[in-house]
Amino acid sequence: QVQLVESGGGLVQSGGSLRLSCAASGFSFSSYGLGWYRQAPWKEREVVAGITSGGVTSYGDSVKGRFTISRDNAKNMLYLQMNNLKLEDTAVYYCNAVVSGVSSWGQGTQVTVFP
Repeated sequence: QVQLVESGGGLVQSGGSLRLSCAASGFSFSSYGLGWYRQAPWKEREVVAGITSGGVTSYGDSVKGRFTISRDNAKNMLYLQMNNLKLEDTAVYYCNAVVSGVSSWGQGTQVTVFP
C-alpha cells in the first residue's frame, strides 16, 4: 500500500532554512503528482506546493519565492526546501499523493519557527 514518511522538521529561527523530505513507497512514484501541505494550530490544512509527474511545480501564494519543491524519482523521494522561514510557517507539514483516486498522507513533521 501507499506509504509516505516525512522527515526533516524541527526548530528554526526566523529567517532560517529547513529541508523536508518524504520517502514514498507502494506505488509507481514517477507516474504521480505529489504535494506538500501544512496545518497550523486551529487552522485548516492548506496546500504549500505541488509537483507533477513531469516536474511542473506550483506554490501557495504565501510561500512563493521562499520554498522549492523537488523530486528524485530514482530514490522515490519528495523534498521541500524552505528558505527565509517566517513565524507563520509554523505548522505540521504533510506529504500527499493521490493514487488511483485515493489520497494518502504521511504522519507529518513539525516545523516550528521562533523569533
